[in-house]
Formats: sequence, structure tokens, C-alpha cells
Amino acid sequence: MRSIKLVLSSLIGIALGSAAIADDKVVIGYAAPSLDGAQAQIQGGFVVGAERRGWQVISVTSGGDAQKQINDVNDFITQNVAAIVAVPDDSAGICVAVEAAREAGIPFYTIDRAPLGCVIDMVVLSDNYLGGKQAGEAMVAHLTEKYGSPKGTVLEITGNLAQNVAQLRGAGFDDVINQYPDIELIVKPGDWDAAKGVEIVRDVVSSRPVDGIYMHSDCVYSTGTVQTLKEIGQFAPKGEEGHIFIGGIDGCSENLDLIRAGATDQTSGQPIPDFGTLVADFMEKKFNGEDIGPGEVVQEGALWSPGRIAETDVGLQLFLSTTSITQDNVDHPGLWGNQ
Repeated sequence: MRSIKLVLSSLIGIALGSAAIADDKVVIGYAAPSLDGAQAQIQGGFVVGAERRGWQVISVTSGGDAQKQINDVNDFITQNVAAIVAVPDDSAGICVAVEAAREAGIPFYTIDRAPLGCVIDMVVLSDNYLGGKQAGEAMVAHLTEKYGSPKGTVLEITGNLAQNVAQLRGAGFDDVINQYPDIELIVKPGDWDAAKGVEIVRDVVSSRPVDGIYMHSDCVYSTGTVQTLKEIGQFAPKGEEGHIFIGGIDGCSENLDLIRAGATDQTSGQPIPDFGTLVADFMEKKFNGEDIGPGEVVQEGALWSPGRIAETDVGLQLFLSTTSITQDNVDHPGLWGNQ
């Protein structure tokens, strides 16, 4: 299969594409679980990329209801939109909507999460396995420094394990931790629910000593985790005796502040705003009939660069590198949590 190296000099300077596309008032359907927090940033990036090209975006939210998201996509199909972009509530369940769109001849893209069991035009997401791996390596380094060798007890609070993103964040972390038989890993499903995360921390840490906590999403869990540790008398800042190492993935601004304060230690930052602008870029290439294949994607100055396009069982996936964030680089202006 042909390998490419695509160099993106700047998304701000991208041409608007063919006049026919602009003249036809291209309408894109965007199906999101919600439009708050990181999801708002993702959708905002896509709207920016679309509006630069003169496209109209119709955005709907499912509120986490996978069936409603399928219904939303069916509505887009009825409206004969030019393409559909979704952040899937259920990676397998979204395939019902994907097949309906395919029958209607409408291109389908996902952001942040890939489908499971069907093929779409492209997925743009972080390399979630890498993010979990970075968090695992940071956790092992802490335990080694604490005990002289990698050992101890670690709590992992997952996302929704029906979604490939949570599966990958778990796999990257677990593959590192499981190399060390003296590390006990306690895995609890949090389902991207902050209240569940609080209950898990309270129940587990109250009942036994814990050396580290890994959160599948710092956006969801970091604030509640720190507050709960304080409430149960198990909080100590970084560098003090009794400190519980806290790592994660996402890079939300709230957690960056916690890292600065020494309350948490590490997170694997995603390039959230770039997801949507990159989807718009590759969507335009599709509209213009350009050939897209596996290879390296480079954008000068982007923390995620180089990314890589891979041919997978769900179609092309563009994986963007995550950035391991600690007190050493938490103030970097390129981190989306600082923007």
C-alpha cells in the first residue's frame, strides 16, 4: 500500500477548495455527545475549519444516548448533508448509522473515538495507546523512585469501556504496568462519570493503601479525585510523605493547575482543538478527489507532529501524538489547556 508524507504548513492558510463546493453551500452534519468541556473544543475546531471553507455546520448533541445519536445521523441523511462527522457515544453502536450513511452515499468521519465493526472515511484522534503508555511509564518511574524498584498498588479509573478510546487508554497503561509483577493494579470502570470517579476513589483509597491513581480522563476525574483524597485524609502534595501519584490523559486546564500546585503529577495531553480542523482539511481533500493513504503527517510547530495515518480495519485513522505533561513543561503555550 502506498505510503505518503503529508506536510501541513499551517491550517490558517488553507485554500477554500473548489468554487463548486463553496457555491453549493456545503452542509455538514456534526453529531456530538455534548458541547461542553473538551467536546466544545473539538466541535469548535471543526467549525473553524469548516467556516474557513464557507461550509455550514449543523450540530446536534445526544446527551450520551447512543440511540439518539443514531437518530440524529438518520436526520442528517434525510437532509442530504454533504458529510457527517460524529464523536461516537458507542463505538460499535454507531455502525448502524455508518451503514445508513454509506447506503446514501454520504462520507462519514469520526473525531476522538473510532467505530468498532464498520469502515468509515477517516478517524482523527489522539494516539490513545501512547497516552496510556506515557502515563504508565511515569507511574513506574514514581514507584521505582519511592521503593527502589517498581512495586506498589495502583488504582485505574476507566472511561466507558464500550468506546475504543477507553480501551486504548487502558491497554497502553496496563501493558506497561503488567510488566512488573510487584505492582498490583486495581481497575474500576468510571464510564466518564465524575460522580462515579469520586465513589471509586473514596471506596478504594479508604479501604487500603494506594500508591498511585491513573485516570482515563483528567477532565472528568482530576478535581474530584484530589478533593476526595483531601476529604478522607489521604492527600499530600508532591514531594511530601504520603503523596499519591496521580496521572492521566487529556490535559484540561483544571488539571494543569493541579499539576502546577503539586496536587497531581502527570497527564498525557491531547491536541484537542486540532482534531476538528484536521478533519475539515482531509474532508476537503476527499471532496476534491485527492488520494489519501497511509503515511506520516507533519505540521511545523504542532505538539502532535508528526502524526501518522494508518490503514486499519475501520478505515484510515490519523493518530496524533500525545504530550506527557509534568511540572517541567506544564506552562508550554502550545498545550490546549493553556489556550
